[in-house]
Amino acid sequence: MPKWLSKAVFYQVYPQSFYDSNGDGIGDLQGLIAKLDYIKDLGCNAIWLNPVYDSPFMDAGYDVRDYYKIAPRYGTNEDAKQLFQEVHKRDMKLLMDLVPGHTSDTNGWFAQSKQPVKNELSNRYIWTNSVWEAPPQYRLQCGITDRDGNYLVNYFSSQPALNYGFYEVTHPNWQLPVNHPDCLRTVEAIKDIMRFWLDMGCDGFRVDMADSLVKNDDEKIATAAIWAGIREMMNAEYPDCALVSEWCNPIRAINKGGFHADFYLDHRGNGYSTAFRYYNYETGEQESFFSKEGKGDIMTLVNEFVPNYEATKDNGFISFFTCNHDNPRMSAWYDERELKINFCTIFTLPGVPFLYYGDEIGMRYMSELTSKEGGFSRTGSRTPMQWTNGKNKGFSTADSEKLYLPVDMRENAPTVEDRQKDENSLYNTVKNIIRIRKENPELCGNGDFKVLYAEKNKYPFIFKRGSFIVAVNPSSEAVTVPFEYDINKIVYSIGEAFVKDGNLTINGQSYFLFRP
Repeated sequence: MPKWLSKAVFYQVYPQSFYDSNGDGIGDLQGLIAKLDYIKDLGCNAIWLNPVYDSPFMDAGYDVRDYYKIAPRYGTNEDAKQLFQEVHKRDMKLLMDLVPGHTSDTNGWFAQSKQPVKNELSNRYIWTNSVWEAPPQYRLQCGITDRDGNYLVNYFSSQPALNYGFYEVTHPNWQLPVNHPDCLRTVEAIKDIMRFWLDMGCDGFRVDMADSLVKNDDEKIATAAIWAGIREMMNAEYPDCALVSEWCNPIRAINKGGFHADFYLDHRGNGYSTAFRYYNYETGEQESFFSKEGKGDIMTLVNEFVPNYEATKDNGFISFFTCNHDNPRMSAWYDERELKINFCTIFTLPGVPFLYYGDEIGMRYMSELTSKEGGFSRTGSRTPMQWTNGKNKGFSTADSEKLYLPVDMRENAPTVEDRQKDENSLYNTVKNIIRIRKENPELCGNGDFKVLYAEKNKYPFIFKRGSFIVAVNPSSEAVTVPFEYDINKIVYSIGEAFVKDGNLTINGQSYFLFRP
């Protein structure tokens, strides 16, 4: 386990929207380098960088054309090398985004694989044995190439799936087993890509769709085995580097797959969803536990998270995030007070947390935008970072029509410039709670964690982290519950709370971090 990971607080950078250094309207690596001191000053000591590989950008860079080349719009491989060096000068770490499940249909591997004549990469992707064979249970592209066969894709039509084999072979005339030499060579190709960037200075990878490798693998047995093998390679060759999965199944990802951390994703109805993102689109009501409406149930989170935490805490970390590039920003539903309470809770729960760029200032979700580079409903969370009150909110000197996406120019659009000056802002709340976390090892990583109060359809939520207690009442109404501790030292607070006669009363929309 990399020693630095337990104390990491990650900042996710969507590169095309973070900072434009050359005035072409799109963010770039030199722009990120220019803003590293901002990230460090905020308190984040690690970065997750969305894909910056060469791509036709049908899916915002998750459709990789060349794994070994930085996309020209972001800069060059030399810029990437400089980025890693500048990150390390600041005692920070950086994870690149690894896309192992598919490539762009313009990738050189695919150009060879689609050839009619058999070659060494014919099986790098998954093909049926005839253009007339297209089993409906698979997402296939039919009749697109001169090769007599149809190819399987991972969702978007421009993303042919790489071939790691089938755990259960149901069509033996075209499905390969996971131990087929060509499938094993796909794994080795991914390892070589990882080595290339790790040797350059990258500190690890966040892995896109980590559970998507082997097909017909419902229990993800073979997929986990591949990652366990990759973890062995990293342990031997890059022991200080980290591997974080987009999986949302910690037992499979961490215990079986060998990942150092696993994201707690927003899957409708799961613990993260019902805690922070359970908006009822039919009724227009907010039913999340962390909404001031007070209609949520914390027990979905508790009943799901606690067993997973106990099962994996000795092997890796569960990662809560404020948002990411695939989700609406929480500001779509919450006011600033609610955001403060939500983020303070996320940064004092166990695990390794991730802060999405702009969430620290309360950037808004721009739901009215049309799709950009396969973003669709996600596009509104990918708008340019709002740095200043100047042109394009300080993101770029380009004319507005040249920007990657429109900047939020609505009244009272938050900026770093404004929020840094306001001691009561969301920005300073985030900065303070990250500082407190980093100053107190008991609040970092895993360690001692115990739920002290959580009841179905009731408030508050109280948990213990070592010698600290967190009591949070997101609802708008004050609540009183039995409580065996006193509040001797308040470390951080939003709102009001007090203990009297063996009961804790905590006012509505309040968060308390204290030592008894």
